[in-house]
Amino acid sequence: MVWAAGDVVVLRETWRGRVFEARPAIVVADEVDLRAFYIPPGTVLKSPVDASGRILRLPHGGWTLADRRRGATHWLSFAWPGVAHAALLRWSEDGGFLGWYVNLQTPLVPTRVGFDFTDHFLDLLVEPDGSWSWKDEDELDEVLALGLLSPAEAAEVRAEGERAIARIEAREEPFDDRWIGWSPDPAWERPVLPEGWDVV
Repeated sequence: MVWAAGDVVVLRETWRGRVFEARPAIVVADEVDLRAFYIPPGTVLKSPVDASGRILRLPHGGWTLADRRRGATHWLSFAWPGVAHAALLRWSEDGGFLGWYVNLQTPLVPTRVGFDFTDHFLDLLVEPDGSWSWKDEDELDEVLALGLLSPAEAAEVRAEGERAIARIEAREEPFDDRWIGWSPDPAWERPVLPEGWDVV
């Protein structure tokens, strides 16, 4: 199905057939060559916790999902068909541009309630001036030690990161100025998880 601007969907991070995190989001665009979603500050999502209620970073061992309220940062997320990363434009509650965040992940898979993906652990931080740095390299090492990814899979994740870096350095969309002044429709309400968000 094709979603319209303003529709609420759930972006689900899954791991081996289970939901690991679920985020309600507002559709900004659902087009052939681009999908974009807005997640406002204070949105309540479902995050993985262990038996003691501590939030988990990695899908290792058992977990349950608990409510977690996002902080004061706005997120505008971009994804492209067949591309194994997403780019998130970030700005503060008062509108100050904070740069971009590149999440290495599988391409989005449409579902009846939104889109699913699997996180690939390694990420990139991009400053407003376009300079970048790797994020969570230690997490990728831990994933390898736990056997969650093979060395070949980890090498492909890093190669995808290099492809994202080429886009960043070329200032390709959205790593240019065209979305920095974007603002959400004031009529949009903070999204909540739709019914059926937990059914894979």
